[in-house]
Amino acid sequence: MEHALQHINPGITWFFTALLAAMILSLAFEEKLHARKSIIVGVFAIVALLTSSALHIIPFGDIILPGGHSLHMPIYIEAVDWEVIAIIIGSSLFVDVTSRSGLFSWFAIRLTQMSKGDPLKLLWYYGLMTVIFSAVLNNVTAMIIVGSLTAVSLGKLNNRDKLLGFLLIEGLLTNVGGLLTLISSVPNIIVGNSAGISFTRFFLKASPYVAVATAATLFLGARIFSIHGLRHIDDKREAAELVKSFDENDSIKSRGFFIFAAVMLVAFIAMIATTSITPIIQDLGLGFVAMSFAVVALIRFKHEVDPFYQAIDWDLILFFIFLFVIINVMEHAQVLELIGQGVGVLIGDGSSKGGLVSLLLASSVFSSVTDNIPLSAMLAKILSARHVAGDSSLWWSVIFGANLGGNITPIGSASTLVAVTIIHKHKLSLSFVGFVKKALPFALLQIVLAVGYLLLLH
Repeated sequence: MEHALQHINPGITWFFTALLAAMILSLAFEEKLHARKSIIVGVFAIVALLTSSALHIIPFGDIILPGGHSLHMPIYIEAVDWEVIAIIIGSSLFVDVTSRSGLFSWFAIRLTQMSKGDPLKLLWYYGLMTVIFSAVLNNVTAMIIVGSLTAVSLGKLNNRDKLLGFLLIEGLLTNVGGLLTLISSVPNIIVGNSAGISFTRFFLKASPYVAVATAATLFLGARIFSIHGLRHIDDKREAAELVKSFDENDSIKSRGFFIFAAVMLVAFIAMIATTSITPIIQDLGLGFVAMSFAVVALIRFKHEVDPFYQAIDWDLILFFIFLFVIINVMEHAQVLELIGQGVGVLIGDGSSKGGLVSLLLASSVFSSVTDNIPLSAMLAKILSARHVAGDSSLWWSVIFGANLGGNITPIGSASTLVAVTIIHKHKLSLSFVGFVKKALPFALLQIVLAVGYLLLLH
């Protein structure tokens, strides 16, 4: 397909920038519009596609395959990151099926027993689990698994009033955990490869920040959502008695299915964590792994799979599909290039602390409203073109900004949107604006810590 459209009228670029801003504003007033996210973004996707087609700024044509054969591929098909869609559908199905074995209830009860019914200890246990899972799996899968466990634990403790706080904190921690290793997120891989950062060097540089940011997020979360430890002896005794009454085996209907689910979960986590280095599987990708495990798990129910298919959150799936289309149009309309040019002005010659801070803040803001993958790729190209040294902190400004910016809005990252979806699944109210209000203190804290950390290393 022909992708090279070099000369776009600046007026057109600004028009699509305004269209992107209008979409974000509409999402902010989602409740007043009485429309689901997928419908709002879907309308803007239609407008963006029609307008960009009329203005001839997106490519059309056939893909030429080896042997001279051609394949017709509409731009709105190519624009979607189908691996992300496959990961969400596959992980959701897999977790839903394996949960029927009682495995997640067993894990949740064991973790609750370890906490002795103390909500604050439980918050720390789940927070640390979220960071570790996000580092070795992917953020979406980590959020789906941890979110499922959390709901069971708090339900057992009769603390469902704290579920919103737990899930929101976990959603925000997925993007902190995504900073831990070179392969934890796509922006890490893109920027790390461009800068020539090795896996070990990446981990050694990122881990001190991740440790501090995780602790700070959990401390702030406990304070904001009033999640306190048990102080009085009577409260501790009452919680201990409640926990003692829990039987982790109550939810296990079939010991064989339970063992099967446990083996599958361990294999699933191991395969997700090693996909990038496993022959053949590395070419098929994470989406293939998630869908494959979902299908194998569904074999247990054979003809009774309809309830699992019906339980898929299609609003979330369609939202992502439409959002990918819009971001692709914005890329062709050179909206992201406009953002990159502005960022280039901010960093100047790249040697000042002001440029370092400006780049981190700018990449945080822009990644909160656009896909951080093309944004990271574009910023990496800008730094490479300026021959920025691989040990420069500017690379880390992009890494921290692209990951942490996802915590500013619910559309900033897939995992925060999944967290909001789980929140809504449990009949808890949280709008776009409500998310921003609750998440902003955490995002600001994490970004300020990142600024301080980079200035310390500069």
